[in-house]
Amino acid sequence: MRPGGVEGEQPYDPGRGQDGPAEGAAGRGGSYPYGPQGPVGPHARAGGRLPGDAVPDPGLGTTAPAPAGTRGHFRADEESRRRLTARALVRMLPALLIVGGACYDYLTPTNFTAVPFFTAAPLIAAAILSRRGTVLVGVAGLLVVALFRAELDTVDRVDAITEVITVVTVSVLAVVINLVVRRSDERLASAREIAEAAQRAVLPQPAHRIGGLDIAALYEAAQADAFIGGDLYAVQDSPYGVRLVVGDVRGKGMSAVAAVAVVIGSFREAAEQEATLQAVAQRLERALAREGTRRNGLDAFEGFTTAVLAEIPHGLDVVRLVSRGHPPPLLLDADGAVTTLLVREPSLPLGMGDLGMWPDRVEESDFPSGATLLFYTDGLSEARDARGRFFDPARRLSGRPFDDADQLVATVAAEVRRYSGGGTADDMALLAVRRP
Repeated sequence: MRPGGVEGEQPYDPGRGQDGPAEGAAGRGGSYPYGPQGPVGPHARAGGRLPGDAVPDPGLGTTAPAPAGTRGHFRADEESRRRLTARALVRMLPALLIVGGACYDYLTPTNFTAVPFFTAAPLIAAAILSRRGTVLVGVAGLLVVALFRAELDTVDRVDAITEVITVVTVSVLAVVINLVVRRSDERLASAREIAEAAQRAVLPQPAHRIGGLDIAALYEAAQADAFIGGDLYAVQDSPYGVRLVVGDVRGKGMSAVAAVAVVIGSFREAAEQEATLQAVAQRLERALAREGTRRNGLDAFEGFTTAVLAEIPHGLDVVRLVSRGHPPPLLLDADGAVTTLLVREPSLPLGMGDLGMWPDRVEESDFPSGATLLFYTDGLSEARDARGRFFDPARRLSGRPFDDADQLVATVAAEVRRYSGGGTADDMALLAVRRP
């Protein structure tokens, strides 16, 4: 790890171009020749920089980097402090309204009223405090109104009586609103627990170590408070090697979740039984065809799933790929070089066999020790910034070696969120496989 940044994070060299190294190459090396220590020739600086070269800005800001291994912690701590401060200020708002109303009533003439302060306080408390807190805020507002009217000896005036009735009425309504809000919160918490259970059942988190490979996975739904959608991934050790699938089901909602369950269930069975990766893809095709006959409406005719299947044989430093119309994975070498593993002859997406039969072609590429494979769905590659420019994972990861699969997945997800302004328009699934 070099000083001046997060472990595993290095700025990419602009000299490599905007398309990243060897984009369009099907295997290791791409269009750049390799020597024992990495790229040679006119592109020898693609994976790093020479002594004395200026460090280019990776596009994440213009401030100087923090000491190694600390910048991520500083950001997390700062964000946590901001959230706690904002939460504390919000919870203090009802009390501040009571105090502000008292000051207003004390400093203004008798014919001015601070009732809007005392009625707003319990309404706000209803949404952010407990039932007991809401009652206390309402009682505090009522006591302040009564105290000032008694001090001014205007308790028996019509406007004073109206103020008291108004504060009491609003406070009672605030307590009722608080009860409704609490019940809604309980239902939402229950729905979240059910969604989390469904995610663990349909899309379980893979083990951190499978077949001698380090595995890291992440799923982020574009819809707020959603835990699962149409993206999928699965990793399975088999007699033929470690096999995996990453895919994206067309559509949203429960029909997409049902298709995810069908693909993953069929993959786990086929990965154990089928001798070739092409046969696994055909099993998935038949499973989705059977599922399509049970669907109604548009999904019965236009349902499909893009997917990429991979096989990493035991004892061989290679990876075999079959593409069904899915974005190609990236190979990140130990020195930070990035290669896009394109399949020269991809087949149609799963579920579109009625349009014609294209044979599945297996593409084999080197997968050396210390390298990491990054599989992703189009929620990553189609994320846009404020100017509408797409996120380019190959370019942004070039020249940045990662020693840990979890670190790679977390870094990519954080950068996509910053790039797109906090969220993506589509679900995003990431799967990193590292050969130690």
